[in-house]
Amino acid sequence: MSNKTINETPVRTSKSFNINNIKINEDIFSKENSDFNNVEIINNSSKVNIENNKTPINLKYGLGEELVNEVKNYANQNFKIVVDSKTSTETSMFFNFDNNNTSLIENIDITAKEDTTSTIIIKYEAIKDLECYHNGVIKLNAKKNSNVKIVILNLLSDISNNFITIDNNIEESVNVEYTIVDFGGQNTVTNYYSNVQGDFAENNLNTIYIGKEKQVIDLNYIAELYGKKSKVNIEVQGALKDKAKKNFKGTIDFKKGCKKAKGEENENCMLLSDTAKSIALPMLLCSEEDVEGAHSSSAGKVGDKELFYIMSRGFDIKEAQKLLVRANFNKILDNIKNKEIKCKVCKEIDLRLD
Repeated sequence: MSNKTINETPVRTSKSFNINNIKINEDIFSKENSDFNNVEIINNSSKVNIENNKTPINLKYGLGEELVNEVKNYANQNFKIVVDSKTSTETSMFFNFDNNNTSLIENIDITAKEDTTSTIIIKYEAIKDLECYHNGVIKLNAKKNSNVKIVILNLLSDISNNFITIDNNIEESVNVEYTIVDFGGQNTVTNYYSNVQGDFAENNLNTIYIGKEKQVIDLNYIAELYGKKSKVNIEVQGALKDKAKKNFKGTIDFKKGCKKAKGEENENCMLLSDTAKSIALPMLLCSEEDVEGAHSSSAGKVGDKELFYIMSRGFDIKEAQKLLVRANFNKILDNIKNKEIKCKVCKEIDLRLD
């Protein structure tokens, strides 16, 4: 069995860090092409148009040639979403995996027109113990003065494989906020790229993840700032138990011309076992003067004092750990305004920490 190298960092680091990419068994990609028909779309506005996507895929980074070509050539779901509403809208897309729908390869192209406000929720969910395959590309073009919130929920089974590429083009005075809940997948690999080209543009990326058993989570987040007084903020909170492994690669790149831009990234991982493994590589790159950049990364076991305090109030150790994890996740969970979705995520947290 040979391995494929995917999800390369934009800048190479020492091989000894073992984080420049991830190697995945190529048999994972050899899925039989099939239909996927279990999709539910909820759209509350006639000003959000959803149609078949025929836009060619053009990515600066992405997960790798093989996975990108799979979406280009074999996508079994294609959507083009155009937001043209001056008032706030919410659109939900639920991809429901079951025994008749186990392989999803999707291409989603989103355009938020000038001065629009929208929320888009994309959920991938599988019935328990169902082996699934997901490979998707989400592209966002956010036009001047638009405000876009995107929530992505990975609730696949722990024996699935999940690959997702996110590519953003952000124009002047745009505010784009992503909230990503990354729970499912034996292998879950994400490549996120933002081209923050507009002056006064802002991109916030908030992620929570939970890894258990032998799950592998590989996150590669890249933001390039070109616009004056543009901002990027990356906040990642996670928890690992059993023999789970996580790689976090966060790159904020201040390009020439982005005077007075600000970029910050923070990643925190709670280790709930002695065998879980966390590797982090936060990077700041700079080609411009008069910018502000900051990064931090931390990983560690839950403190004995905190556990003792909670357990002295009548909780067992699992419940105490759940409370501490949820406390770390709460700030990001507050970004999910849909009460039904937020409630479902909270239940999933409890289930995956049992």
